[in-house]
Amino acid sequence: MRRIYLMTVLLAVLSLSVHLSLLAQDGWTKLFDGKSLDGWKASENPETFSVEDGMIVVDGPRAHLFYVGDVYDHSFKNFEFKADVKTMPGANSGMYFHTEYQDEGWPNKGYEVQVNNSHTDWRRTASLYGVDDVRGAPADDNEWFTQHIIVQDSLVTIKVDGEIITEYVEPKDVKEDAGSSGRYLDTGTFALQGHDPESKVYYKNIMVKALPD
Repeated sequence: MRRIYLMTVLLAVLSLSVHLSLLAQDGWTKLFDGKSLDGWKASENPETFSVEDGMIVVDGPRAHLFYVGDVYDHSFKNFEFKADVKTMPGANSGMYFHTEYQDEGWPNKGYEVQVNNSHTDWRRTASLYGVDDVRGAPADDNEWFTQHIIVQDSLVTIKVDGEIITEYVEPKDVKEDAGSSGRYLDTGTFALQGHDPESKVYYKNIMVKALPD
């Protein structure tokens, strides 16, 4: 009986240790443990995503990797979200927010923040895709940069390496205008995009911090 009790205590300690290891300073919480895709779910072509040396490697046909883990029950409204990113030449990817899992296709719900420094699509990194687009890349291929998304009520702020690149205030009537597209601020999770087989991108240090409603 004592042995069973000790094992129970040990498992509880290990569980707490894992939980604490995901916590960062100043209210930030890691969404990626650097070792596995636990807490994430890939659509249509799961082989597009793999883990290597503490990074999520995006390399393959179209797919999206949705956060479905326990942090805030994968539902976020006001938040800060950031990740370190490295794009290979010609790569296209994106970071979705206020989205939800779907089996295939481009996510219907939420907004996409572009990750693209040299792809043929002219909308560059830090664009709020199709809404407030950036023509000049604020980062370079083959080099790590940090993309930081802040959503507070109707304001979306996108930074690259600490510099504000995009600020967008969503109009009050956008939900009605969006119809069934789902392209408006709401609540939801995050997703990383695998755009096409020629787009290789690396992500690491994926973190979130909830902000007050």
